[in-house]
Amino acid sequence: MTNAVTDNDHDGLLNACAAGDKQALQRLYTLEGASMLGVVQRIVRDRAAAEDIIHDAFVRIWTRAETFDAARGSARTWMFSVARHLALDHVRRHRREFTAGDEIDHHADPLEGHSHHPAPADHFDWQGHGELERCLAHLPPERRNCLFHAYVDGFSHQEIAIRSGHPLGTVKAWIKRSLAALRECLS
Repeated sequence: MTNAVTDNDHDGLLNACAAGDKQALQRLYTLEGASMLGVVQRIVRDRAAAEDIIHDAFVRIWTRAETFDAARGSARTWMFSVARHLALDHVRRHRREFTAGDEIDHHADPLEGHSHHPAPADHFDWQGHGELERCLAHLPPERRNCLFHAYVDGFSHQEIAIRSGHPLGTVKAWIKRSLAALRECLS
């Protein structure tokens, strides 16, 4: 690894990956692998599948590192979005396999498994992420939970509305306004 890149410089490490530095990829994995695994596991709800997705994510990070554009966001965010997209693709693919391959009970309750319980004040353990933590703390808990359900759990707006008991339009508005507030706070 070049001396110009520090161990916690995600942008520099990603640029080093684009230049073919395997040690940079190893350092990124050491820094973020466990956190990314936690995010992916929350989405796919299967440890083995999550581990496979993380492997695929780091292969994709390695092979597409040159496509990272620092003007569009941080390297860390880009890496997590790679993993998150792979996890959501996995969930979508398995939903299609289930509905196409299994007999569907047309009389089943569509809300089964989505009990209508109000979310606790904070449903997620989100503390400890520096600047993001400060910005998230400014959001009301129900709006923060909607964001986490969308971007950590991978739920659709409809699923969040069912789980939270709030109207779909309210959930959509909360997510849109919360993202705008976070963008402003982080800039």
